[in-house]
Amino acid sequence: MKVVLLAGGKGTRITEESEYRPKPLIEIGGMPILWHIMKEYSYYGFNEFIICAGYKQEMIKNWFANYFLRTSDVTFDFTRGGAMQIHYNKIEEWKVTIVDTGLDTMTGGRIKRIQRYIHEDAFMVTYGDGVCDLDLKKLLEFHKSHGKIATLTSVILKQDKGTLDIGWDNSVKAFREKENSNQKLINAGYMVFNNKIFDYLKNDETILERWPMEQLAKEGELMSYQHNGFWQCMDTLWEKQQLEHMLHKGKAPWKVWE
Repeated sequence: MKVVLLAGGKGTRITEESEYRPKPLIEIGGMPILWHIMKEYSYYGFNEFIICAGYKQEMIKNWFANYFLRTSDVTFDFTRGGAMQIHYNKIEEWKVTIVDTGLDTMTGGRIKRIQRYIHEDAFMVTYGDGVCDLDLKKLLEFHKSHGKIATLTSVILKQDKGTLDIGWDNSVKAFREKENSNQKLINAGYMVFNNKIFDYLKNDETILERWPMEQLAKEGELMSYQHNGFWQCMDTLWEKQQLEHMLHKGKAPWKVWE
């Protein structure tokens, strides 16, 4: 199953870092947050990724092109014309497709642009700036069990994010983007979509979190999988520092692969 990573935004709330690199390449513990998210999925057996790039997209392509140089020991033999030998102990079992989905394309438009790479009945989607300790296999099992078009992961957190009204059967009754909330259920990303989602994504201006999600909720086609564990986005420099602190202290709940 493919995992689509939304990694094209400008990261305007963390300009101290995003001025120089795409937000998903901002490092936590020496590795981009995008890498941390991919390691989460890989731990649960999801190893095929489509990255929806945009802002400074060439930097994301260059990072993966030089992955072995960044993570391995290298021998440069100048006695043999500069021959290079890469030494490594482990190769990530990843297949990564990086797509330039445009500089100003909205989230729904970015997913629409990668439709030609999706051949399965369902696929997973998340943002390139949040980590969690969610059991991704259980999320997928929940999605398959209800037969609806879309599943999102909800968490309880006091933040300025999209708020949700959840019914007794875990269906999403209403989706309201970025409402001031106080300990309400919010959309944490980590979504699963059936191919029918593409019918709700019209063009580059389509914002996934607005009309498509709102319409799916009205039609009873949007379900919520509630996660009661750890989740944290990285919208601000303070949040980046908090994630760095967790790693430094050896208390990083999202590092399920270690």
